[in-house]
Amino acid sequence: MVENLKKYKKFVGAEKLGQIHERAEKLGDKHILNINSTYQGGGVAVILNSLIPLMNNLGIDVGWRILHGPPDFFITTKKFYNAIQGEKIHFTKQKQKIYLENCERFSSFTHIHHDAVIIHDIQPLPLVKFYKKRQPWIWRCHSDASHPNKEVFNYLKKNFINHYDYSVFLSKKFLQPGLKPKQVIMQPSIDPLDIKNKELTERTVNHYLNKFGVPTDKPLVCQVSRFDKWKDHFGMIKIFKKVREKVDCRLVLIGCMALDDPMGQQIYEKIIKKVSGQEDIIILNVVNDILVNALQRKASVIIQKSIMEGFGLTVSEALWKGTPVVASNVGGITEQIINGKNGYLLSPYDFDGFAARIVKLLKDSKLRATLGKQGRETVKNKFLITTHLLNWINLLNQVFEKEKKAK
Repeated sequence: MVENLKKYKKFVGAEKLGQIHERAEKLGDKHILNINSTYQGGGVAVILNSLIPLMNNLGIDVGWRILHGPPDFFITTKKFYNAIQGEKIHFTKQKQKIYLENCERFSSFTHIHHDAVIIHDIQPLPLVKFYKKRQPWIWRCHSDASHPNKEVFNYLKKNFINHYDYSVFLSKKFLQPGLKPKQVIMQPSIDPLDIKNKELTERTVNHYLNKFGVPTDKPLVCQVSRFDKWKDHFGMIKIFKKVREKVDCRLVLIGCMALDDPMGQQIYEKIIKKVSGQEDIIILNVVNDILVNALQRKASVIIQKSIMEGFGLTVSEALWKGTPVVASNVGGITEQIINGKNGYLLSPYDFDGFAARIVKLLKDSKLRATLGKQGRETVKNKFLITTHLLNWINLLNQVFEKEKKAK
């Protein structure tokens, strides 16, 4: 069921909803298109599933299309994604050909007659080259672009990004020198009425944990993330061994594979092999939002042991539920956690530090409650979908005002 905006009043108050309605009225005659590469799996799909229905509920005509492609295309774009996050790749002409030809093929049967186009991430980035550009194009980068592979990023910048009118990044630290499109910072959000974040009774929580084989006789430490090399599940397993030397607890690693990530299955299989025979480590490859919700509520500590991270919405999800988070001080995670106030930030390579903070929280229920309370307040003030919605409305109004003045 599509939620009506008024249902968010209990979280953010009438004044903010009034601002949203007032500014959305200016966009009532606009038709806007979003394009990304998957409807399910990963933060982009989660955000769009909530944001786009709300925009339509406000009277803005907003559409959403999914870029199609064969396995070779998504293998290539996964490598490009890794390069955006700093990894060296073998950057061949063949990869560039696969990338371009698939986007050109998609453009041949995807008609764009909209007033603005929003492209999410790098998979559909080249589409701007295959249309006669009659409207503003916005590129939304959801990756950690703090230290991109220069060869790959310069190729993307020269051939595609510089043909856009605006580029939207998750954090100030991701802004790029030499980009022609105006650079904007906009942080993503969670939806408090989504099934992953809504309130659950204790009975429901326990039912789902029991259903999926998660015992609750010991404290739970949990990481929620896609099976992706950057989430460093193997590092988390090493940290857990150190934690168990001090506290008898259980680790749950729950994740899934994004449909546009062909490497997820390989990572998952390696994790399963790694933990085989190890006590008190549960691996769940499950797409079930209620289960994620239940785990984030039941866990004593949530971990986000990323090496690189665009934003890490799972951090805000946990904070919203009053669960303290111990996480790596990378990417957009640092926008969400105030070290020592609503969780802890550490170097992703400080395994002893991670273990010490987790143990500290497991042993101190009052500290968990204090950090959890502040965490929920942080999300309420900065990372709920109403703030994100207003930011998009403000940006689109700015885009169209600039276009109007240019005519």
